[in-house]
Amino acid sequence: MVSRSRTFRDRAFHRAPVGAPPGTLRAAADAHSTSLALIAYDADTLIERTGSLADLEPDLVAGSKRSVRWLDVTGMGNTDVIEAIGRRFGIHPLALEDVVHVHQRAKVEMFANHAFVTLRMIERGKGPGASIESEQFSLFVGDGWLLTFQERPGDVFGPARDRLRAARGKIRTCGADYLAYLLLDAIVDSAFPVLESYDHELDRLEARIVAGNDSGVVAALHHVRADLMQLRRAIWPMREAMATLVRDEAPQFSDETRVYLRDCHDHAVQLLELVESWREICASLMDLHLSSVGQRTNEIMRMLTVISVLFIPMSFVTGLYGMNFDPDASPFNMPELRWVLGYPFALLLIASIGAGFFLFFRRRGYLRPIDGALISPNASRRGEQSE
Repeated sequence: MVSRSRTFRDRAFHRAPVGAPPGTLRAAADAHSTSLALIAYDADTLIERTGSLADLEPDLVAGSKRSVRWLDVTGMGNTDVIEAIGRRFGIHPLALEDVVHVHQRAKVEMFANHAFVTLRMIERGKGPGASIESEQFSLFVGDGWLLTFQERPGDVFGPARDRLRAARGKIRTCGADYLAYLLLDAIVDSAFPVLESYDHELDRLEARIVAGNDSGVVAALHHVRADLMQLRRAIWPMREAMATLVRDEAPQFSDETRVYLRDCHDHAVQLLELVESWREICASLMDLHLSSVGQRTNEIMRMLTVISVLFIPMSFVTGLYGMNFDPDASPFNMPELRWVLGYPFALLLIASIGAGFFLFFRRRGYLRPIDGALISPNASRRGEQSE
């Protein structure tokens, strides 16, 4: 799957104008141009073609030699093409509106001659501090045909296409519902590597907190929690959509395929459980960080208390007497008053004491920020990630 340009949070939702008739299609300003790719196959043969709807029409006819026809539509930029496809397959205008307005939550809807499924393909951007990126995927499955819509080029269906080309397994002998299952399964399973990356990141954050190198940890944990919340919003309805397909509410899916869909549902449940586990770990790491900060603060306060206890009595005695001892009465009474370098010596002594305490506090780590929130407001959301 190629890198996506918009994250969940940065996605610019677009809707039809207020008061527009139901089923009005309005493409986003940054939508990719629309392209069509057809794979038609049966147990013995397979063809792959790209082109316009008119070019592909001979292989889309139900009476053709190909028992299953998969039309993959990429890009939502040309609404005229999408409307023509909808008319060709008898797609309800409201379902097409959900396809083009790419902010839908995962769901399943049943129509007279087809089932409509929409979910989100999820991936994480590359590099440190990358955010969650998603793309809406919509699927229509009918008798002998499968229609899919993607926002932009790049997907997770490479293994399914390879199985079709190589005729591996039972895919070429099954109907369109089995192909739909393979695509849905690929989308659900593609979320597991994303969650595993957060597992490794949380381990690194825990190691930093335990080692005391927790500068920027609060910002990093906040970023992870925000991403996990977005994942939860995508996976929760995905689980419900898979449950709907497993039940006998989708006549376009055979009982044999529904057995495989149960596996998709189980994987969606596992994803949701992992998300909840990582969110709990985030909360635990935040508590661990705050405990570490509190313990370090207590150590600093204890050291400062010891220093204060030592110097307060001395300050009291010197303040009480004012150090006004006559050097003429005894050579031991403040001889520095008669030294030529007496005043510079006093300044040097004061500076030495201050520098000594500074080095001592710095060596003990008391001078570094103890709160991960102490970062520049212009810094990255993830904060500093130096190890």
